[in-house]
Amino acid sequence: MLHDPRGQLACILVVMNLIACSGHDLAEGAKSYVKGFHGGVAGDEPYSVLGARKILSAGGSAADAATAMYFSLAVTLPSAASLGGGGSCMVYRPKDKQASQKIEVLEFFSGKPSPISSTATRPSAVPGNPIGIFALHTRYGRKPWREMVAVGERLARFGFKMTRALWSKLNPIEGALLQDPASSIVFRGANDGSLKEGQILRQLDLANTLSNIRTNGPVDFYRGKFAQLLVDRVNATGGSLSLDDLRTYRPRWVDTISIEYKNKRFSRNKAHFVPPPAAAGVLQAQILGMLAHEGKFGGSSPQGKYHLLAETALIGYAERGRWMQEDYSSKFPLKNLLTSSVLGRLASKYNDARHVSPNSLQHKPSLISENPSATSFVIVDNSGMAVSCVFSMNNSFGIGRIAPDTGIMIATNPEGIGRGPLSLSPMMIVNQYSNQLVLAASASGGAMAATALASVVARSYLDRISLEVALASPRIHHRGIPDITRYEPNLSTDVLSYLVERGHKVAVTPSIGLVNIAFCAGGLPRDPDTCTILSDPRGHGLAINALIDMED
Repeated sequence: MLHDPRGQLACILVVMNLIACSGHDLAEGAKSYVKGFHGGVAGDEPYSVLGARKILSAGGSAADAATAMYFSLAVTLPSAASLGGGGSCMVYRPKDKQASQKIEVLEFFSGKPSPISSTATRPSAVPGNPIGIFALHTRYGRKPWREMVAVGERLARFGFKMTRALWSKLNPIEGALLQDPASSIVFRGANDGSLKEGQILRQLDLANTLSNIRTNGPVDFYRGKFAQLLVDRVNATGGSLSLDDLRTYRPRWVDTISIEYKNKRFSRNKAHFVPPPAAAGVLQAQILGMLAHEGKFGGSSPQGKYHLLAETALIGYAERGRWMQEDYSSKFPLKNLLTSSVLGRLASKYNDARHVSPNSLQHKPSLISENPSATSFVIVDNSGMAVSCVFSMNNSFGIGRIAPDTGIMIATNPEGIGRGPLSLSPMMIVNQYSNQLVLAASASGGAMAATALASVVARSYLDRISLEVALASPRIHHRGIPDITRYEPNLSTDVLSYLVERGHKVAVTPSIGLVNIAFCAGGLPRDPDTCTILSDPRGHGLAINALIDMED
């Protein structure tokens, strides 16, 4: 059922009908403490961060900046955020003179085509991003829509230097991608190879599509002449899309799920997560609930924290096998998954001295492959509003083909192993009584996104170490099947020995997730000097604060 208590969807459709009638050099991986705070942005791709920062500096809301940032990402990181994909955003609006406090989730996951044509060689998805971001801007934006879309349109039309963020995704699959004629026009460089890092990438067809969206909103994209063009081009290139798929697609506003920290330190703070089918939200909530139970995480030794992180992840994944159905929904009422008694029951399975074998648990972890290709960002403004989003194409570069004459990289059908909205779950922590934002975070990395995010939040929020140390600390992951505790290469030998002594079978993995996070220990907007916003050093992103007096 569509959850839209204020009739916002109807307003969006009215606006759509009314509309129908009427280059920088970048230092990647940089990060900034947010002194003189007027808002901040953290994301996986630098150009999009800079574009969002300019919107904040010009007085835009976090939702305005998120709109501009998304349309930039559609140009600069089509591997995960093309117009053809989908995602989810969590939005927090503090109470002010005009509006009451609100925190909610916008779901615009890529849709399942119905039916899939027998001629489709690579079944594709129904795009969710354009109308999803329109819904976000319609409800929370302040600045004109056309100005936000133009940020991405300019990048597509005039070009940008390919960043390492995009090149690192393009390089492993350039051979396959260049076999598609439309993709080859965009990504082919000198000597019949792909473009390289630092070379100029222009996308004129995509610029024209964005010009249409800037002028008409999403109405022509989903209902007009462009919709027919998109359907024809997607199907001609082996995908699967119909006009009915586009016309009937709707984003959804839904309530968050939450846990409350009841100890003395955090008695009034509530952590909010995305509900299923983004099932990682429940997983994150249960892991963090177990870590906070009776001060477990804060009371553990440095080595013991790694044991605890691995074990709570294992227990959480096993519990997911109990409640999650094939469509990623819950067998039980969501409120029954996050009660104090449930979190206490799960925490009781933890053993300080020994690794718990998955075979000893009543409910066994289920093996679900989750595609790690996604991108995320976090934006906060000086009023305390926050937007945290995750986007995916259900596979890196989707089906690996661009719909000719549109510039749109086509997303993969979300049905199938490892696809869909399973891991698209940003989170926030707010103090609902004092009207303060405490933390906003998002992560990518498939199955490892939930454990990466939980690790950073536990170290920064529960343990109160600096956010930079929390983000850089080695991570650990255990999903139950196989019974292997995975760790990053910089984990110390002392911790490894500690884990092995407790029965862990360990294996190294290059990295575990990418996290973007803003943490304001004293609350925002009350105490902005306590705010830090960072992008994961494992990636090639950027985190930066916005200054009102910033020069263009």
